[in-house]
Amino acid sequence: MATDMLDEILKHLEALVSFDTRNPPREILPSGGIFDYLQAQLPGFACTVTDHGDGAVSLLAVRGRPTRVFNVHLDTVPSSEAWSTDPLTLRVADGRAIGLGACDIKGAAAGLIVAAQRTTGDAAFLFTTDEEANDARCIAAFLASDHGFREAIVAEPTQCEAVLAHRGISSVLLKFRGAAGHASGANAMHSNALHHAMRWGAKALDLVEGESHRRFGGLTGLRFNIGKVEGGIKANVIAPSAEVRFGFRPLPSHDIDELHARFGTCAAAGSLERYQETFRGPPLPAGDVAAAEERRLAARDLADGLGLPIGNAVDFWTEASLFSAGGLDAIVYGPGDIAQAHTADEWVALDQLERYAASIVRMLDGTPPQ
Repeated sequence: MATDMLDEILKHLEALVSFDTRNPPREILPSGGIFDYLQAQLPGFACTVTDHGDGAVSLLAVRGRPTRVFNVHLDTVPSSEAWSTDPLTLRVADGRAIGLGACDIKGAAAGLIVAAQRTTGDAAFLFTTDEEANDARCIAAFLASDHGFREAIVAEPTQCEAVLAHRGISSVLLKFRGAAGHASGANAMHSNALHHAMRWGAKALDLVEGESHRRFGGLTGLRFNIGKVEGGIKANVIAPSAEVRFGFRPLPSHDIDELHARFGTCAAAGSLERYQETFRGPPLPAGDVAAAEERRLAARDLADGLGLPIGNAVDFWTEASLFSAGGLDAIVYGPGDIAQAHTADEWVALDQLERYAASIVRMLDGTPPQ
């Protein structure tokens, strides 16, 4: 039987899921939708809504004079045709709340609302809508402001365990140049842009294999993926150009700029027309090896002080790393399992929702951990 707290969480989660915040298409407005709903649920909070453009909207809600901010993103990935029912209508069945964003991560937003309504102490919530777009305007603007916060707890599905470390992320566009001609020519082997791309790929894979010995906080090696290759005209024409999109996920102990330099040298001299990093997210904790370890220990102390169980480092990226790079002690903590995020019929376990909300109530009340 559902508890009163769970009933309240599900009421708010039903409302939050019903708001279409799919990203893309990034058609999220600062008024007349989810942000109006949130403000109505947070009486006693000073609320500031900021439109950062292109569907990136943030709401900072502050009560009292807190030094810790809770962050949760409200945007979701697009839904697919594989959903068995309307993704914007919450369903509750078999101990699960099912709906688009229920796991990633509107369930946490509902928990924050309930915790705010059940407490009276200092509290700060930062709601954002650009996490799924790899376009961190909201967090960047917050960090550039005179915010005054020292700690950040970023909600992502971690099964209610505090995550202190995760990989960074970098996405890259490569453009190779060739010279069009008849494929029967002897020059086809070395004039074909697609051949250049394939040779680059082979060397890049060898580079990644060479990093398999690297370790940090339970994470091993360098994650790498060639996601898309385009180019050429037809089988009997030498490809005059080719594009490759790839990404890698470094350890906190990796130097991202050094990795870019090494990936660039995998291309044959003169074959590469453009090497463009299209997105970068630092690892958690951010900084060089010494700074990263110092920040990891500070995050561990924060989790211990709040009585949160500490989980393993994870391979997925979160915006907690941006807070860490901005000088805040940052941890990742939220309900649900990342294995359910971005899936059709996405769901979060009801006991996870209740556990998360109860822990936030305890934190805001200042109740000592059990």
